Amino acid sequence: MALIPTMTPKPLVFVILFTLCACGQKEDLTSTVDHSGSVETSIVVQHADSTHDVLLTSHKVWANGQVYRTIVHRDTVPGLGLIHTAGENSGGDTTTVTVRKDYQIFITLQ
Repeated sequence: MALIPTMTPKPLVFVILFTLCACGQKEDLTSTVDHSGSVETSIVVQHADSTHDVLLTSHKVWANGQVYRTIVHRDTVPGLGLIHTAGENSGGDTTTVTVRKDYQIFITLQ
């Protein structure tokens, strides 16, 4: 005779939404990564040409103080075109410059 559970346990899910923008800040929120057991993730959008960008996602899996595996994904996505923005040179002069528009990156963790 097999036992059949009367209810199915539901997983507890936490969703955290981080908004990261390319505002010129390249500062890490943490100075160290727990190498005893963690996943270190990096997301970078590189401009390939005038119509394409490359989304580069890297995961470094740490276990017992060593990198167990590094997983890298490269995906080609459409470029977002050009935008006009204020720019400043080393002399402090401000002018309007044309630059490639960057993607906003939103991360959902469960």
